[in-house]
Amino acid sequence: MAGNSGKGTFQPDSDIHISYEDQQKINVFARLNAKLVDISDSIKVKENDLKSLEDACDEIALFDDDEQIPYLIGEFYIYQNLDTTQKCLEEAKELIIKEMKEISSKVDEIKDQMTELKGHLYGKFGSHINLEADE
Repeated sequence: MAGNSGKGTFQPDSDIHISYEDQQKINVFARLNAKLVDISDSIKVKENDLKSLEDACDEIALFDDDEQIPYLIGEFYIYQNLDTTQKCLEEAKELIIKEMKEISSKVDEIKDQMTELKGHLYGKFGSHINLEADE
């Protein structure tokens, strides 16, 4: 038996034989599913980061041009002018958007692999196996 929270689980039945290859496919499916959950969590973090950057851009748009704005780099704040801070925030937003696109591409690859595994495993085990996500 393999899986987390009902994903990739097998219902034992005396008439069903699970080969080593089938067990490996069930294990791969379970690992891919766990990876998909982790990636989903990562996407939520990136979305929150992007929202925070957008909020910061909106907020500093109200500042005077000559105002010095503290900008966190690592563990330290540096003070920079409005224009420089806006550019830094835009670059940070672009980086997060790029990372989200890369993550989305990985999600598509994982889902394709999972679909292929589902086809094989459901074809072989039918209702004796549950590969659907718990809602």
